[in-house]
Amino acid sequence: MASSSAKSARLAWRHGPRPVPAMMRQAFGRGRLYFNALLPRPGFMHAPYSLQALDARRSVPSKQLGAPGPDEEALLRILTSAVRVPDHGKLVPFRFLRISGAARAALGDFLAERTLAADPLASPAAIAKERGRFSDAPVVIVVIASLRPEHNVPVQEQLLTAGCVCFALLQAAQAHGFGAQWLTAWMAYDPAVTGYLGLEDNERITGFIHIGTPRMQVPERERPDPRALLRDWTP
Repeated sequence: MASSSAKSARLAWRHGPRPVPAMMRQAFGRGRLYFNALLPRPGFMHAPYSLQALDARRSVPSKQLGAPGPDEEALLRILTSAVRVPDHGKLVPFRFLRISGAARAALGDFLAERTLAADPLASPAAIAKERGRFSDAPVVIVVIASLRPEHNVPVQEQLLTAGCVCFALLQAAQAHGFGAQWLTAWMAYDPAVTGYLGLEDNERITGFIHIGTPRMQVPERERPDPRALLRDWTP
């Protein structure tokens, strides 16, 4: 039978902070050597808990996101993870716009005005819905695709990079303990709204990422079975 001290040591290892392996400590500050120290090896699972986090990802409805949201330090940490995406040509074809505080209400008022302009007979409920679209989550990050159509990297690939940023942002927000939802809706494609937000002619909204503290436990939903989606190509 294991001694109580050995059991305590195992519990401390399981639940406490992990020491940095010597190889990784030596690699710090050596540029590419640090990256090489973390390269995956076939058949070796470096961090099974990372797969568990990926498998547990789910969106929290924006209406169920409240304060607190990420502060400046937390948000920059989230964005640091979000920018690590495939980027053909290293164009960085994206940027971020933060909407928080009173800016949320200002954008909601503008959406209500646009709705009335498009439909003067719009119901009060419809107007209220548009006015409140950004009133719940304390922080909304607009991911903007900044496209360079003159470049030899296809525009579609630049858009895909910006889309990857949206997904990585969701993952990073959840890893930081927040809930998040990726939304678009009509305002992402409305020229008046994009102009109001200061987008250039070569820019598009890839997503509004609502971030905050979940007000509810989001139930799991049925996910596709990858076995039903996978096929082998044969010539």
